[in-house]
Amino acid sequence: MDNNIKLHILSSLEKIYHNDIIPTSDFSSFSMLRNEKKSFQVVVECDKDFDGKLTIDTPLEHNIYTVEYIKSDLPMSDNSDDYFRFSDDGYYPDLLISIYDIASFRKGYNIFWIEIVSSNEYVGINKINISLYDESNLILGDCVSVEIIDCDIDFNNFVYTNWFHTDCLASYYNIDVFSDEYWRITKNFLKTAADYGMNCVLTPLFTPPLDTEVGKERPTVQLVDVIVSNGKYSFNFEKLDYWIKMSKECGIQYFEMSHFFTQWGARNTPKIMATVDGVYKKIFGWETKANSKSYINFLKVFSVELKKYLEANDLKKYTFIHVSDEPSTSVIFNYSRASRLIHKLFDGYKIIDALSSPLFYKLKIVTSPVPANDHVEKFLGKSNDLWTYYCSGQNKKYVSNRFFCNDSIRTRIIGYQMYKFDIKGFLHWGYNFYYTQLSKSLVDPFVVSDAGGKFPSGDSYVVYPSKEGTPYHSIRLKVFYDALQDMAALNTLEKLTDKETCLSIIEQKGKKSLTFSEYPHSNEWMLSTREKINYTIKENLK
Repeated sequence: MDNNIKLHILSSLEKIYHNDIIPTSDFSSFSMLRNEKKSFQVVVECDKDFDGKLTIDTPLEHNIYTVEYIKSDLPMSDNSDDYFRFSDDGYYPDLLISIYDIASFRKGYNIFWIEIVSSNEYVGINKINISLYDESNLILGDCVSVEIIDCDIDFNNFVYTNWFHTDCLASYYNIDVFSDEYWRITKNFLKTAADYGMNCVLTPLFTPPLDTEVGKERPTVQLVDVIVSNGKYSFNFEKLDYWIKMSKECGIQYFEMSHFFTQWGARNTPKIMATVDGVYKKIFGWETKANSKSYINFLKVFSVELKKYLEANDLKKYTFIHVSDEPSTSVIFNYSRASRLIHKLFDGYKIIDALSSPLFYKLKIVTSPVPANDHVEKFLGKSNDLWTYYCSGQNKKYVSNRFFCNDSIRTRIIGYQMYKFDIKGFLHWGYNFYYTQLSKSLVDPFVVSDAGGKFPSGDSYVVYPSKEGTPYHSIRLKVFYDALQDMAALNTLEKLTDKETCLSIIEQKGKKSLTFSEYPHSNEWMLSTREKINYTIKENLK
C-alpha cells in the first residue's frame, strides 16, 4: 500500500507528544503478580490517514484505550523546577477512551493503551500478539511476552484517599443531588476509584468546607439530616447509611469524615442545613464563628449521635476525623482551639489533617499529621503512622506529582518512596474537581484542565465525565496505581525476605540513595527495578 506505516511497542511510562520522537527501544516483555493490572502502549505511525484494523490477541483479560490529548493553558507554575520535557501551553496526552474495534488511523501517531488484568488462571508466560491489517492483509505484527508470577501483591492496610466531589458530578450532569441518577453516577465514579486503589472516601456528613470562596456556597451534598424541634437536635442517618453501603459495594474500606471547620484556618463552620420546626434552612456557615457557643453545642450533641452510629455499625476503626484542611502556623491559635475540641469529642478516633509544619505535631495540636511530600522528611521518625500528600504547591525539589507535564516516572516513583519511609497513607484533594478555584463556576474538564488557570493541569482530577455517567480514565490514574502496586510488591517481597533485601534492590545495593527528592530520572531504571522485585519474589516463593 502507498503509505509508510510503523508499529511501536512502548512501556506505560512513555508520553508521546505531538511532533515527538518515538523512543528507539521497543518494549517486548514484562512480568506481573496475580492480582495486578499492568499496561503498555502500541503506537501506529503513518504518513496519511487510512482504514485498517489493529487486533490484540491474548488469552489474558485486557482493556484497550485510545490515548487522547487535552489542552493545558497552565502546565506548570512559574517557580517550578526543571524536571519536565515540555512545559508550554498546548496539548498533552492524558485522556483514555475505552474502545473495542480499532478500524481507522489518522496521519501521525495513533496511540493505544493496552491494560492487562492478571488472573490465577494464566500463571506462567503468556503471549500478547499485536497485528495491524489493511482490509484483510496483515501489514505489521509484533508480540509482547508477559509472565504472571504465582503470588499476590500485598497492600498491607495502606490507606489511599483522593477527595471525591459529588457536587461536581451533580453540577456537570445537571442532576438533583440524591436523585436516582445522582446515586447511579456517584457509584460509577466511586467504583472506578476503588478499582484503582482508592480504599477511603471523603464522606460529606455536611457539605465539605473545601475550596469555597468566603461567603459563598457549594451545592448541598449533606448526608446527615438535621432536625431542630423546640431548640433540640435530632439526626437521621439514612443517607449516610446508604452512602456507606454503596461505598462498601464498590470496594471502599475506610471513611474520611468531612471537616468540621473551614479550610486554611478553622475560622468558621461548614454549611449545615436543617429542618427547623418544619422549615428547611441553613443553620451554620460562613457567618458562624468557629468558637460560637451555638456551634460548639451542636457538635457536642452531634458527636454523641455520630459515634453511636459508627460504633453500632463497626466503623470506628475504619473512620478518620478532620478538623480543618491545610492550616498554616499563622492560624495556629484558631486551629489548636478547634483541634482540642474535636480531639475531646472524638476521643479514641483517628484524627488527621493535611498540614506541613512540624510545629503542630511538636505541640501535640495534631496527632496524625499528613504533610506534603516536600515537607514529609521533617516528620520522619517522629510518627509511627505517617501519611503524605501533594497538590499544586509540590512543583519543586523534583518531588513526585501528577501534572500533565510531569514524566510518568515522576508520578510513579512515590510508590518506592512511600515503601522505604513506611508511609501509611496517601491523600490527594482532587479525584473529580470540575470547578474553578474556590468553586466559583463549573468547567468542562475536556477543555479547561487547570481550574480556570489556577492549578497546573492534572492537579484537580484524574477522571473525565463521559456522557453515559461513567468516568473516562486518564494516564495519570493508571500510573499512580502502578505506584501503589510497586509499593505492594515490595511489601510482598519483604514478607518473603526482609526490608534490607527490598532496599538493596531499589537503591542498587547502596549505589543510589532514594529520598523524596532524589531518585533516578530513568524509565529504564524504573522498569528494570520492578522486574528485579518480581523475580526476587519468584525466587523466594516456597
